[in-house]
Order: sequence, then C-alpha cells, then structure tokens
Amino acid sequence: MTALRSDTLRNGGRETGGPTAALVSPTAADDETAEVRGSSVWRTRVLQVASVATAIGLWQLLTANNVRWWLRFDTLPTVTEIIREFGKQLQSDQFYVDVAQSLIRILTGFGLAAVVGVVAGIGLGRSGLFAAVLGPLTELARPIPAIALVPVAILLFPSDESGIVFITFMASLFPVLVSTRHAVRALPTIWEDALRTLGASRADVLVRVVFPGILPGVFSGLSVGMGVAWICLISAEMISGRLGIGYRTWQAYTIVDYPAVFVGMITIGILGFGTSGIVELAGRRITRWLPREVAE
Repeated sequence: MTALRSDTLRNGGRETGGPTAALVSPTAADDETAEVRGSSVWRTRVLQVASVATAIGLWQLLTANNVRWWLRFDTLPTVTEIIREFGKQLQSDQFYVDVAQSLIRILTGFGLAAVVGVVAGIGLGRSGLFAAVLGPLTELARPIPAIALVPVAILLFPSDESGIVFITFMASLFPVLVSTRHAVRALPTIWEDALRTLGASRADVLVRVVFPGILPGVFSGLSVGMGVAWICLISAEMISGRLGIGYRTWQAYTIVDYPAVFVGMITIGILGFGTSGIVELAGRRITRWLPREVAE
C-alpha cells in the first residue's frame, strides 16, 4: 500500500495503473479533444465572418469616398446602394423566375453530366475496347471550352433552352468523366483479384469494389463540375438566354444599372456556393466510412 502511494506521488498525484485509470483516462482525453476541436471550429468561423465583414467595409469605404488610385472605385456602386437594390429585387416576382430558371437549367445539365460522366468514366477505365473507341474523341473534345459551343448549340437545337442545357451539360461532363476514369485506374488490382478468387462475377466486382472505391474521386469531379457548370451557364444565358440570372445581369449592364449588376453577381455566387455545398455534403455523407483528418 505504501509503495502504491509512493508511485502515485511520483506521478504527480495520478495513479497510472488499475482498471479505474483505464476507464477514466480515455473519457477525459475525449472530452478534452472535443473541447479543443469545438474551440478551433469557433475560431475558424469568427475568422471567416471577420474576413467577409472586412472586405465589405473596405468596399464601402473606397466607393463612398470615390477613391481613384489606379483602380476606379468611384465608378462602382456602394454597398448601401447594392443592398437597397437587392431589397427591391427581392420584392419582384421576376427575380424568383430568373433564379428558378437558372436552377432548372443547372440541375438538368449537371444531373445528366453526372450520370453520363460516371458511366463513361468507368467504361474508359475498365474496358480497353471502350477506351479505344471513345478515348480519342474524349481527349479531342475535352480542351474545347463549353462556352465556345454556343454557335453549335444555336444551330443544333431547336430552342435556346435546350442549347443552354447542352452547354451546361458539356461544361460539367469532362471533370466528372476524367475524375471517374482516374479513380477507376487508381484502384488496387488486389481488391478485384481477391474478390475474383472467391468466385465473384463482373457485376459483383462493380458493385462491391469499383463503385465504393471510386466514390471519393467521383465526388471530387462532381464538385469541380458544378463550379464549371455555373460559369458556362451564366455565360450562355448572357449570350443567348431569355430568362435567368445571367441574362438579367447582362441586361442590367446594358442599361448601365450597376447596382443591379452586382445584385446578379452576388446571387450567382450564393447559388453556386449553395449547390457546390450540397454536392460536397452529399459526398461526405455517402463516403462517411472513409477515415477523416481531424483539424487541430
């Protein structure tokens, strides 16, 4: 008993052995880790809000004082003017029609690209015949910017709506396809070999090895594809659209309504941020079985 007390004193009053220490210590460590992680998250959130607030304050300061030093801030609307215009737009039915039209176009084109890109990427990654037939066509078409296909879309499709969806589809197709193909080719062959030795069919390999294994790569491509799709959608709406945020933003520019131009830009940013966030959230939920790095 005396020896046990001496060991306890030498360890700063903490008992290092016994079942009680083994049960208590992990719980205390987990609580401390959770507290540190929560503090880190809050610190990050405060920094994010502070950075946005600083940028907005600097914009208001430069534009309200008509600063012209290399950059001409005196020609741009102030933050208060943009907020006033945003409130006016939110009270207009046309604003919501444009938002809905852009969302329908982006979801249609991106949804088609997700399905076609994943299927084609798996085919290119696993089938030599498929890669020999479609691989060269893919590599030839991939460097062409989707917005350069606007004349083709106007000539090819009977309506502007179909053409804009086609451009959005082409913009998001190749990031998904290439990421999926690389993910398929990066899969360790030992996984498939192990399943084959147990008598699995090709369908079993696809379901049990290929699909789960490529999910991180697929969602990386989907995230990139969503961002590219928004860029090309807005450009297509500016060129040949009748409705949509891009069309309305360009129309505001032509009539020199600069606050409305910035309202359109902010709306595009919010919509793009939201849709990309949904894709990333879905990716984290579906691949929750993957190990995650914990930020310190």
